[in-house]
Amino acid sequence: MKIIIASNNQGKIREFKALLSPLGYEPVSMKEAGIDIDIVEDGETFSENAHIKAEAIYSRTGTPVIADDSGLCIEFLGGAPGVYSARYAGENATNDERIAKVLDEMHGVDKPLRGAKFVCALYCILDDEHEICVTGECEGFIAEEPVGENGFGYDPIFMVDDSTSMAQLSEEEKNKISHRAKALNSLLEKLK
Repeated sequence: MKIIIASNNQGKIREFKALLSPLGYEPVSMKEAGIDIDIVEDGETFSENAHIKAEAIYSRTGTPVIADDSGLCIEFLGGAPGVYSARYAGENATNDERIAKVLDEMHGVDKPLRGAKFVCALYCILDDEHEICVTGECEGFIAEEPVGENGFGYDPIFMVDDSTSMAQLSEEEKNKISHRAKALNSLLEKLK
């Protein structure tokens, strides 16, 4: 079944394809589906933003859609960057600039206060009568400097254990423990 992933983030698209393709789904990006729109994500929660994106795509296409909104929540920063993760260091900031801003704000903070989690909300619209919203979380803590070359976003500073950042995991390892994988597994259970 063809399903549009309401994103143009290549890192997310790769993860969705890796997780959905083996299950018989044909995930396509917005670009691959010929959709070129900017969607204003003005919700106050990850779930609200995922719903806004899913509704925008589904209302234009009538094709099943999965939208994700995800981000990093750091205890010491009161849950920030949260829903502003992608634009935390400014609207057109790079991953390196976002990471630098977080590390600057966490400078000198002791490890017990560096707790963080990645959160992912998925909103799926299959048709006019079937909508599903699920969330997944991955717990960890913020490193003192970036480590690893894999992944994207804040992965190089998100430690999944005392010696491994999310960016040091292979795609296969990440897809077993990530917030997105957990949300997607919940979604797949509901789709059954």
